[in-house]
Amino acid sequence: MLDKVQATSTESPTIQPTATPDRDWWRGAVIYQVYPRSFQDSNGDGVGDLPGITQRLPHIAKLGADALWISPFFTSPMDDFGYDVSDYRGVDPIFGTLQDFDMLVAEAHRLGLKVMIDLVLSHSSDRHPWFVESRKDRTNPRADWYVWAEPKDDGSPPNNWMSNFGGSSWEWDAGRQQYYLHNFLISQPDLNFHNPAVQDAMLDVVRFWLDRGVDGFRLDTVNFYFHDAELRDNPPLHPDDWNERTAPRDRPYNRQDHLYDKNRPENLGFLKRFRALLDEYPAATAVGEVGELIRGVELMREYTEGGDRLHMSYAFDFLNTELPAIDDIRPVIERFLDGGTDAWACWAFSNHDVTRHATRWADGQDDRDAVLKLAAALLLSLRGSVCLYQGEELGLSEAEIPFEDIVDPWGKRFWPTIKGRDGCRTPMVWTAGAAHGGFTTAALPWLPVPPEHLPLAVDAQEGVAGSLMETYRNFLAFRRRHPALVKGDIAFHDLGSDCLAFTRRQGSDALLCVFNLSHREAEIDVGRDFPGARLLSEAGAFGARFETGRLALARHGAAFLQLD
Repeated sequence: MLDKVQATSTESPTIQPTATPDRDWWRGAVIYQVYPRSFQDSNGDGVGDLPGITQRLPHIAKLGADALWISPFFTSPMDDFGYDVSDYRGVDPIFGTLQDFDMLVAEAHRLGLKVMIDLVLSHSSDRHPWFVESRKDRTNPRADWYVWAEPKDDGSPPNNWMSNFGGSSWEWDAGRQQYYLHNFLISQPDLNFHNPAVQDAMLDVVRFWLDRGVDGFRLDTVNFYFHDAELRDNPPLHPDDWNERTAPRDRPYNRQDHLYDKNRPENLGFLKRFRALLDEYPAATAVGEVGELIRGVELMREYTEGGDRLHMSYAFDFLNTELPAIDDIRPVIERFLDGGTDAWACWAFSNHDVTRHATRWADGQDDRDAVLKLAAALLLSLRGSVCLYQGEELGLSEAEIPFEDIVDPWGKRFWPTIKGRDGCRTPMVWTAGAAHGGFTTAALPWLPVPPEHLPLAVDAQEGVAGSLMETYRNFLAFRRRHPALVKGDIAFHDLGSDCLAFTRRQGSDALLCVFNLSHREAEIDVGRDFPGARLLSEAGAFGARFETGRLALARHGAAFLQLD
């Protein structure tokens, strides 16, 4: 157990700049996402915390990541487990103190890791002092810091906008005799970014954490900052625009074309202000989460092109899919690159909001291990930066959580059709033979540790040749040795109906990457189009053979070939 350091000061420490910082470190970086409640509990209360993260930083460094992204640890009522912030400058006591955070940053930097934190700027908790003041009356200094609107003549909400968590996104406040907007929980009122004072306040928060030593930010729901000032109704989504894989019809929210409650053009102006602030610091960066299931890729490009907006962003095109085919991957990448802009993506297959891809991709597959190695190789070969979600490197599956143990408000609301996000948020397993996988000494953790996760614990895979964790480590080291895989260009090639193939090129480094996405073996004549290619065995064992120009791939196999 780690000792807690008690402190109440909110003053930022003086940060000494490092020598010649690399402003471009984020381009092609591998970012390891830590969900703090479930990473490591250091004080035996069943909930992960900041000292626990510090304790486990060597695992992230040894894996080969460049940075870690920490999901929210700010002061919060925890209605949405930290994504409802009541103090943007405070650490919630369940996670520790500001001094604990400073120690985490110092240790991460000592290990060569950058630290990115999750900022939820679109909405706050209804217990944030700003909202408490705003709802008092219509004349107080923060009266228009949130989105307030008059009812229709019949008393109904101002328009047809819907909440991500079900029902109308408008909630009646008896005190002000108005509705307020909440795109998520009722207890998460949306801030009014049309008010310059709100933008200034949020930029002050950004500066506070930059001065404290963070290297960047993950911006939650970055496309939700602005709403349509005229409060126009969203039109229904045209049937031709349905994407059943990413936006299924079982949620009424997905039946609207969200032209007016999010994705507004005014957002670009704030992103430019945000970027200008980041540029004052030696190597600060930001990745934005684009919460849009239909036009996410286009918004990713718009939000990151031009060098004066976000550095990188991601959407959900690879986060909701089953085992993909070529037509699920290549068009997404090519759409993002359309027009040859300087936009930059950050790709992920799993995170804290979606079913783990070990279940989506490999559940029921008799070659589960090969599928997960294929997923790792593919994700880490795409052009862009990468987010790895804690436990992804272990092959953790989505946990089945009984209804009585569900804590996610989304799961409680839509059970059993939608079981919520608890299944991907269960604790990390560090020690196969320890209670709760070594996550906590408490009798019960905040979410149960599935028994099937224990054999996949870090210590069970450590040093085991061919284990999934060692495959990640080996491939990340391979990736570092090849600039083409980090920052290189990408071009797709037609080498077979079942094989996704592309080249990555950076300077004199050129690689051909081939992935067999089918359930059967594949053989390709590579020598015809790429004479002189040679198989790079140091990439790892992915079920590939290469003789006299012909490449044979096992089902769900992959190969990496050096080109002249």
